[in-house]
Amino acid sequence: MRTTHRPTRTPLLLAALAAASLSLTACGGGDAGAKDAGSAAATGSTAPRTTTAAPAASATTGSGESATGTTGTTGTTGTAGGSGATGGSGEATASASAAPAAAKGEGAGGTAADAKAPVCAHDDVKVTAAKADEVPTEHIVLTATNTSGSACRLLGHPLIAFGEIQTAKDVPPVAASEPAAPVVLDPGAPAYANVRVSLGGVHEDNKVVKEFLVNLFAADGPAEGSIVVAAPAGGIAVDEKAAKTGYWTHELRNGADEF
Repeated sequence: MRTTHRPTRTPLLLAALAAASLSLTACGGGDAGAKDAGSAAATGSTAPRTTTAAPAASATTGSGESATGTTGTTGTTGTAGGSGATGGSGEATASASAAPAAAKGEGAGGTAADAKAPVCAHDDVKVTAAKADEVPTEHIVLTATNTSGSACRLLGHPLIAFGEIQTAKDVPPVAASEPAAPVVLDPGAPAYANVRVSLGGVHEDNKVVKEFLVNLFAADGPAEGSIVVAAPAGGIAVDEKAAKTGYWTHELRNGADEF
């Protein structure tokens, strides 16, 4: 009986061991598959972060074009970088377009229309003189009003002769008073120039002046023709050695027109 039943148990044990081995193999394969699936899921979740970060970086590189980069989907990081470069080229174009405007005088206080206005001639303006509000009188203020009916440019400073134009001493200009922008006068508009006539008080070199001559500048130098200007009531005491003039300006300025 024992000899007969031993062969029967051995195949059963082998079959059980084989089944257990197959079960363990199947379990191991399932774990590996789960690990692979988890790894793939982790890889897929980090890609959008990279894509999102790329447009954010391009926003600092581009100039107003980063919004195009943010519309890209996964894998469009290169496109976002390209749009940033396009933004940079936009800035370069804007800078280049500003250069012609500056060359025409725009942005520097003048405009292209100002540059085209004709130069004021002596018969385009009326010049008057008034004493400065001071005692004793050391300065007068010249006012040039455009009476021509159209805009014109008033160049440089007044050319003043306190006496006969052939013998009068030139009144030098004060360079610091020259304005940065052209002085363009619309019809009826005034411009001003501050003029020192003496150092104040009584001086042996002073002379009483009741009228004097003012010339204007043309584009190529002093213009033809003189304007006779009446001195303020009572006349003015002029010391030609101390006399100096400011440039024509739309309004008298603190500092620049104080001399």
